[in-house]
Amino acid sequence: MRRPRGEPGPRAPRPTEGATCAGPGKSWSPSPNSMLRVLLSAQTSPARLSGLLLIPPVQPCCLGLSKWADRPLGGGPSAGPVQGLQRLLEQAKSPGELLRWLGQNPTKVRVHHYSVALRRLGQLLGSRPRPPPVEQATLQDLSQLIIRNCPSFDIHTIHVCLHLAVLLGFPSDGPLVCALEQERRLRLPPKPPPPLQPLLRGGQGLEAALSCPRFLRYPRQHLISSLAEARPEELTPHVMVLLAQHLARHRLREPQLLEAIAHFLVVQETQLSSKVVQKLVLPFGRLNYLPLEQQFMPCLERILAREAGVAPLATVNILMSLCQLRCLPFRALHFVFSPGFINYISGTPHALIVRRYLSLLDTAVELELPGYRGPRLPRRQQVPIFPQPLITDRARCKYSHKDIVAEGLRQLLGEEKYRQDLTVPPGYCTELWLRVGELWPPCPPCPESRPSPCRVVLVLRERWHFCRDGRVLLGSRALRERHLGLMGYQLLPLPFEELESQRGLPQLKSYLRQKLQALGLRWGPEGG
Repeated sequence: MRRPRGEPGPRAPRPTEGATCAGPGKSWSPSPNSMLRVLLSAQTSPARLSGLLLIPPVQPCCLGLSKWADRPLGGGPSAGPVQGLQRLLEQAKSPGELLRWLGQNPTKVRVHHYSVALRRLGQLLGSRPRPPPVEQATLQDLSQLIIRNCPSFDIHTIHVCLHLAVLLGFPSDGPLVCALEQERRLRLPPKPPPPLQPLLRGGQGLEAALSCPRFLRYPRQHLISSLAEARPEELTPHVMVLLAQHLARHRLREPQLLEAIAHFLVVQETQLSSKVVQKLVLPFGRLNYLPLEQQFMPCLERILAREAGVAPLATVNILMSLCQLRCLPFRALHFVFSPGFINYISGTPHALIVRRYLSLLDTAVELELPGYRGPRLPRRQQVPIFPQPLITDRARCKYSHKDIVAEGLRQLLGEEKYRQDLTVPPGYCTELWLRVGELWPPCPPCPESRPSPCRVVLVLRERWHFCRDGRVLLGSRALRERHLGLMGYQLLPLPFEELESQRGLPQLKSYLRQKLQALGLRWGPEGG
């Protein structure tokens, strides 16, 4: 390999032929964009930044050429010397050598080289809790070098350097993090002022608040007071559906508002179609809230009996909400499991989604309704309930603890002792699943042909699995855990508060070891 012009002679380590380096067009994993989107909205408080430490550690691989690799700061030589400097940084043997490459090659340094240097620094320091004094001084020199040059960084490099600085333990109120955070804020577009809203009260105020694109600005008390001030004729089905959708979408388990929806449904029973009722009932199942209104369930049973043959999808949606509340009416189950209803929905555009819901209802009947003696869904009609992770979990996977917990299990137990994203009958997707045949003492015989309790499912209880500002699991998550437990799986909950309190992979591994040993699991030559 040709040495770039200006590099030091004897002190420069020669790259070995076996050095692994991603070539052009290859990317390193995990992607900085996917790992750092949370930083776009992060505040600079120590607690907020410290929470970002619980993500997978930097892998010992090289960073390939980024789209900035051949972009000089103000014009300059070709990408050859730039790539050469990047390889030298990736193969540096000490923090001091990193500093020499950056300081002695000013004409070849590009903005992305600083993130490469920080990443290599993390690999060199490894798991040492505190670097020796010489390296501590080098860290300070390197941070000063980045501080001087960060005004020329693009937004992508700022995000990467900010993320790596946090991982390396630079204090959130220190000069490096503060300088990078200041540059990040300078590049954010200014927020437009919120539009002025007229002061409306009663039903008009409630509808205006719920229809506003920024209606989260309206506090809970505003919705409650607007509802209390509304005249009966102002509370239309449209307004109440908006309220129900607002509560369900934002996981707001507000008893006063939910009770108002239940009362409206009972009072307006004869005027409501099942297509409207399915939207009014949605927040009760999602928020795991059974209203105190005594006529709530009798009212729904009458509506189902009246409308079941008119709107099959709405009928099944209502039953899904009641399934989450463990309030399935037998009469409605007789109807949706009847051969006539199943044949009818088979020719509709939403046949697959209805069959999935019916499959879940059939599972609920088997596990939770031993007294039911009516028809059931034929086996040939059954399909996997949830063949992939739920939409909410897929949308927030970049904030999930699943990958870091999986890495902790891999280092703790080995590759063959756990599985990730495994779908178990009748179609529940489990984030993490342990193969504990070699970890647990012999399993006792399973009564009634139920699965052995030696199958362990690690249940990640993320922050968005709960109602907002509460400790109540969302209906779908509670239903899933309830069914997995009834099917014989041993559930090991991992609450988000405990996961967020772990600082780094070694502490997380210790936490997982304690959790597994509490179940009686043993592994390794001396039991772990």
